[in-house]
Amino acid sequence: MRCGAEWAKLRAMQEITHSNCERNRGCCWFALQTRSRYEKIVRRELATRNIEQFLPTVKRLSQWKDRKKEIEFPLFPGYCFARFSLDNRLAVLQSPGVVHIVGALRPEPIPDLEIESLRIVMNNRTRYELYPYLREGCLVEVTQGPMQGVKGVFVRQARRYRLVLSINLIQRAVAVEVDASSVVPA
Repeated sequence: MRCGAEWAKLRAMQEITHSNCERNRGCCWFALQTRSRYEKIVRRELATRNIEQFLPTVKRLSQWKDRKKEIEFPLFPGYCFARFSLDNRLAVLQSPGVVHIVGALRPEPIPDLEIESLRIVMNNRTRYELYPYLREGCLVEVTQGPMQGVKGVFVRQARRYRLVLSINLIQRAVAVEVDASSVVPA
């Protein structure tokens, strides 16, 4: 099946990212698991330590007895992303709220492509929502429109077409509606 080959290609790209990070001792993106409801605190603390961070958020309407207010919530609760060298991981791990750097046996970097695709979605006014993590589907790329260059998994549900951007390491994903004519296999 072609989609299986696409996932194998994505996994190989992740392995290359991991080896490049180790070989060059350069900065790579990592997922940080945080204490419950500490995502914004971790983001602020990393910023004060001059560590590049990224916390994707979504706005939701919260209602109390006397008022309603739009509140910013983390898109992936319990996780924050940071770009740093593994040589500097102690400063990250000592940040209040950081539990650990995500990885099977050791910290595993996230490909820059996954973070950049997620940033493009967050910076657009396109409606997006949290989506269950998927292992199946084909890797696709948007070729036109405001989402041009975004790569993700293409899913068809009933009459709607969706592009799912997955952060494989933490098994989370976000879905955005796109025109099927603007998507090609990657």
